[in-house]
Amino acid sequence: MKILQITTLLCAALLGVACNGPQTKETSDSTTLTQEELTSRGEYLVTTSGCTDCHSPKIMTEQGPEPDMDRYLSGFPATDSLPAIPEGMANAPWILFNPGLTAAVGPWGTSYAANLTPHASGLGNWSLEQFIRALREGKYKGLENSRPLMPPMPWQNFRNFSDQDLEAIFLYLKTLKPIDNVVPAYQPPTP
Repeated sequence: MKILQITTLLCAALLGVACNGPQTKETSDSTTLTQEELTSRGEYLVTTSGCTDCHSPKIMTEQGPEPDMDRYLSGFPATDSLPAIPEGMANAPWILFNPGLTAAVGPWGTSYAANLTPHASGLGNWSLEQFIRALREGKYKGLENSRPLMPPMPWQNFRNFSDQDLEAIFLYLKTLKPIDNVVPAYQPPTP
């Protein structure tokens, strides 16, 4: 009887570990999803991961700034310019954002949120491999010998997505309205 109880407890414990164990990139990719399911998953991940916070220009509403859905995920507007940095702030230990939250100035220099739409000025010419490299390795445009992605882009967090999740995000971004918006180039800090 004791052997049966010990065996039952051991089996229950192993089943608990198997059902609730940590998800790894490999185990979370084990479910095969259709293209439609992947795209839907990608939309979910984009909308819950804060991508619009920086990559979508804003409009002011009664509730405060909200993403401008006509320019959804198109990055820093090429027609905009940054306001002047207030006196004494250029070398202060602060990070400044423009009013639309699509550009940031800090010790790394000035960075602009990228256009994530499928236009050629955005992700239009990117491969899935480039997209994964950008988010896993923090490489600009996902190119092997390119500069690093600059803050505030939290690629260090996104690198933990599974391959399937990154593919889902990429597939969803490819379904967006293409928006022609050439984002300004990163500017290193001035001495």
